[in-house]
Amino acid sequence: MTILVTGATGNIGRLVVDHLLARGAGPVRALTVDPARAALPDGVEIVRGSVRRPSTLDGVFDGVRAMYLAPVEETAAEVVGRAAAAGVEHVVDLSGEPESWWGSVTAAVEAGAPVWTHLWPADFVENVQIWYPQIRETGVVREPWPELASTPTAMTDIAEVAAVALTEDGYAGRALTLTGPEPVSRAESVAALAAATGIPIAFEQVTETEAVAALEPSAGRETAEFLVHTVLGMLRDVVPAPSGVVEEATGRPGTTVADWAGAHAEEIRAAIRPRG
Repeated sequence: MTILVTGATGNIGRLVVDHLLARGAGPVRALTVDPARAALPDGVEIVRGSVRRPSTLDGVFDGVRAMYLAPVEETAAEVVGRAAAAGVEHVVDLSGEPESWWGSVTAAVEAGAPVWTHLWPADFVENVQIWYPQIRETGVVREPWPELASTPTAMTDIAEVAAVALTEDGYAGRALTLTGPEPVSRAESVAALAAATGIPIAFEQVTETEAVAALEPSAGRETAEFLVHTVLGMLRDVVPAPSGVVEEATGRPGTTVADWAGAHAEEIRAAIRPRG
């Protein structure tokens, strides 16, 4: 029976499609708002619709055994209800601990799916991209806590674990806490970008207010304040410890920040190279 990937052209959903195909899974059905521009691999069944608009999902779940659910808090309950009514047996969702901002997705899936697997990632490796504009303009990343460490997870690792959970036994009813393979500080992450690209990047320790000001031109005030005060503040209260789940599920080491930067060096270099 078919595996459905929702948000199939999103950052993680697109990678879930790739990992399913790499594992020989199929058939794979990809849900996207614009099939004509999806640019998905041959052999993938592409259907139009969005989990943000459940009314667009008529027929989407027909013949589907399992699905990857992209996190949309407002509609998760209705989407899961429609899926279960259509016979979907297993929902693998990207969500978070019940008290987190994606906790409502977790609750909706547990309330409506016959079988579920939660994917609870740490902060994403790809979040370093928020620094690109200030690096490009100034060659400096400005944040309050250079030694603040976390275990960021690469999106490809999250997607591969999703593909494993969708195709193998042993993941039903599990909440998988996903981390990177090692703690890395904010300053070390900046150094990894510099090493991968060959472009000098400095880290300047500043106040929280100054850090918000550095992010605001590219991210907007609300996002900048959320990142500095909420996300970084939350990381200060957590002792970073790798969970080992990526390695357990995939049979390979997790992706470090340095690994990710090395694999994406050309696109990082193009994004942060000074103008002019």
